[in-house]
Amino acid sequence: MAVSEKTIAKLKILADAAKYDASCASSGSKKRDSRDGKGVGSIEGMGICHAYAPDGRCISLLKVLLTNSCIFDCAYCINRASSGVERARFTPQEVADLTVEFYKRNYIEGLFLSSGIIRSPDYTMEQIVEVARILREEHDFGGYMHLKTIPEASPELIEAAGRHADRVSINIELPTANSLKKLAPEKDRGGIEDAMAGLKDAIEAHKREKTLRAKPKLFAPGGQSTQMIVGADKEDDAQVLTTATDLYDKHRLRRVYYSAFSPIPDSKPGMPVNKPPLIREHRLYQADWLTRFYGFRRDEIISTMDGGMLDLAADPKLIWALKNQGFFPIDVNSATKEELLRIPGVGTKGVEKILAARRFGRLRYDDLTRVAASVRKIRPFVTALDWTPTSLLESGALEARMKKPAEQQDLFAAAA
Repeated sequence: MAVSEKTIAKLKILADAAKYDASCASSGSKKRDSRDGKGVGSIEGMGICHAYAPDGRCISLLKVLLTNSCIFDCAYCINRASSGVERARFTPQEVADLTVEFYKRNYIEGLFLSSGIIRSPDYTMEQIVEVARILREEHDFGGYMHLKTIPEASPELIEAAGRHADRVSINIELPTANSLKKLAPEKDRGGIEDAMAGLKDAIEAHKREKTLRAKPKLFAPGGQSTQMIVGADKEDDAQVLTTATDLYDKHRLRRVYYSAFSPIPDSKPGMPVNKPPLIREHRLYQADWLTRFYGFRRDEIISTMDGGMLDLAADPKLIWALKNQGFFPIDVNSATKEELLRIPGVGTKGVEKILAARRFGRLRYDDLTRVAASVRKIRPFVTALDWTPTSLLESGALEARMKKPAEQQDLFAAAA
């Protein structure tokens, strides 16, 4: 089946409109600004983006909106009701056919589908679920599927989405309830979190069912995620991180995505005219990783902030180390896993390598080259069989040597 010119024209509009959703993209990919029509998720490649499946595979997804029309008027959204953007709308059958056609051509391995709100939240959610139903039941589509669910929709419709999707997500939108009330008065923070709680309960119920049935029905095996816009209002990084860690604790989210606010054309009065530095988004991801995988407490990271903001010149793990120099140096031959995870420049895989290597003998300085991307970065913080750091740690030279201006930071550097 050939893709019609009319469908391609819709796809250009609705793939471009989907670029503002970061929930299936990595941070720091490109500069983006809504005013230039370019950036992350641009229509080049017809809305195809890269994401990671629950098992860690990198996969290509068709990332698109069902429609960019919306009855809500959120101040930070280019698709708000009062926006003058060109509108388009797919039918559920069109999205399903397009997905299958691209899948057969080996362009994609799955679908990321979201939508503006049309008629009502329930009506829109019914349309999204219908796309998933057609794909799963009529086309026997086995590809990856991520569905954005609408918190104002009925719990039954949200649960129906979970029965078809590999992952579901509900956007928290903004870091605080006050900002949400100010910039998106038609949305309710309590209702959003109630919907998240309902999804969490459904996911956990189906996990329990797996232990009782030989072939239980799958329900969002990739869990749920959310997105938070950063820089649309005045919240600092401490507030953003506090909201994120609370969401992880309460709703067992698989991922919180941080999306740097992108200035929009014809914006409402009072909205920022400049986007926040993209490195801020990256630093938030690093801080997020530290609380989830490195054993750092939220308050430990917040205590290192200057005025509630993460340091843009260096990653938060290094900043913590510089402010807690009495914790170092760490003996790589005797330290616990929890202590090793605190070493700047060593990631979780590096720690596992250290622990594995210690079973065969004591580590020397040269051995550290196999567990860290840069021995120069870690040597002030560790001791080995033939290595003890000098007074570099106390001299102040370390900070000057290891911190770079924010514009020189590698956005793709591991959150070590």
